[in-house]
Amino acid sequence: MELKQCGRSGLYLSALGLGTLTWGRDTDGPEAHDMLKAFVDAGGNLVECSPAHGDGMSVDVLSEGLSSIGRHRVALVWRGAVRRAGEGTWVTAAGRGDLLRSLDDALARLDTDYVDVWLVEPRPEVPLEETLEAATLAQRSGRAHYVGLSRASHWELAEAVTRGILGACAPITVVEAPFSLANASAAQTIAELSGRGVGVIAASALAGGALTGKYRHTTPADSRAASPHLRHMVEPYLEGHPRTVIEATSRAAAGLERSTGDVALAWVRDFPGVSAALIGPRTRRQLDTLLGYSEPLPAPIRQVLAEVAGPSCVAR
Repeated sequence: MELKQCGRSGLYLSALGLGTLTWGRDTDGPEAHDMLKAFVDAGGNLVECSPAHGDGMSVDVLSEGLSSIGRHRVALVWRGAVRRAGEGTWVTAAGRGDLLRSLDDALARLDTDYVDVWLVEPRPEVPLEETLEAATLAQRSGRAHYVGLSRASHWELAEAVTRGILGACAPITVVEAPFSLANASAAQTIAELSGRGVGVIAASALAGGALTGKYRHTTPADSRAASPHLRHMVEPYLEGHPRTVIEATSRAAAGLERSTGDVALAWVRDFPGVSAALIGPRTRRQLDTLLGYSEPLPAPIRQVLAEVAGPSCVAR
C-alpha cells in the first residue's frame, strides 16, 4: 500500500486508514486482531482510535492487537478526549486538564509512551486557545509526535493553522474531516489546508457503507443501517442528493466493470490534498474486499463524479 506524505511534514501515512469504531462491541477481539494484522501486512500503517469507540472497549482491543504485531508498525492516530459527566457517563472534552488526563489514560491502556498523531476536538464552551495549549503540551512532552484537529469548523481550522504557523501553538499537521462522494462539502477546505501544507484524513470515506451500494434496494439484516447504534451513520445518505450520487457511482462502476465501493473509495483516496481515506470494516471479509481496491480512476470518470458530487469538487 502506498505511503503518502502528510502535508509538508515528515509524517507518512498509508493511503487507507483502519478505523476501530466497532471494535469490542460489533467486532470481537480475535476478529479485530486478525484485521489489524492483515491491514499491517498489506502495508497499511494508519490506525485511528477514540476513547468512545466500541462503547469504550476498542482501546483495550487495540492494545492487545498492538502487543501482538508490534507498536512500531503502526502510526497510531488518537482522536479526541472524554471527561466524566456522571456515574458511567462520559462526554467529549476540550479543556486542558480533561484533555491531558484522557490522553494519559489512553497511553496507559495502550501500553505506549506516545501516539503518532493526536487529533483534538474543539468545543464551543472551551476557548480554542486552551484546547490548542493542551495539544502543544502533549507534543512538546513527546506524548504526541504530531497534533491536529477533528470535528472543527472552518474558522477553528483557520485559527489553529495560523497559530501554528506563527509559533503560538504546535503546528497543525493533519485534520480529520468527513469526506466522500456523498458528502463532499469539505472539498474547498481540503484545498485550502493543502495550500498551507496540512494533510487531511478523509473520515467516512464510504459514507458509513452507503457508497458500497448495498442499500440501493434493501437493508441487509447484518448491516450498519439495521443496527440501533450505527444506523444514524448511514441514514443521512439514503435519500436526496446522496442517493443521486450513489446511483451515479453505481452506473460509473458498472461501466468500468468495478464495484461501487471500489469507485467511491478510489475517488476519495486519490483526491488532491487527501493524505489517507479512513475505512471502518466490521469483519475481516469486508477488510479484504477494501484492501483489494487499489486501481486509480480514469480522469474523465473522476471529473464526471466530481460534477455529480458538487461544484466545489470540479476542476481540481
